[in-house]
Amino acid sequence: MGRNTTRIALAAVVALHLLVSLVHGSAHGTAGVAGSGPSMAFVLIVIIAGPLVGLAWMWKNPVVGARIIGVTMAASLLFGLINHFIIAGPDRVDHVVAHARTLFEVTALLLVLSEAAGSVLGFSYGRSRRTDPSYIS
Repeated sequence: MGRNTTRIALAAVVALHLLVSLVHGSAHGTAGVAGSGPSMAFVLIVIIAGPLVGLAWMWKNPVVGARIIGVTMAASLLFGLINHFIIAGPDRVDHVVAHARTLFEVTALLLVLSEAAGSVLGFSYGRSRRTDPSYIS
């Protein structure tokens, strides 16, 4: 995948991730699952703002911006996997109240997919830029 194609794909993944995050936040509200102070700070700073900062940073320094996206998406992926699929608690998909479960599950899965894609694209963009002969010269 070329640099411009990867940059466009990263922008699309970040936009999709933001949209899914907002819908998932709404599903949290419908399910009555509130986050603690530290988890809400993580959601706002790393999950919501982090990829957007990385995308903006790509205008000035594409490799650093892509790595910011890769790191924040990887951290978001771990956070979501642990809280939605591993740790037993009100945030785990199979513990959510029945009337909100479908939207909660679907958006949790879409977050996993978008965060995995953002991680892979963010890290691969940085590698492809360093090894591209036109970048070195």
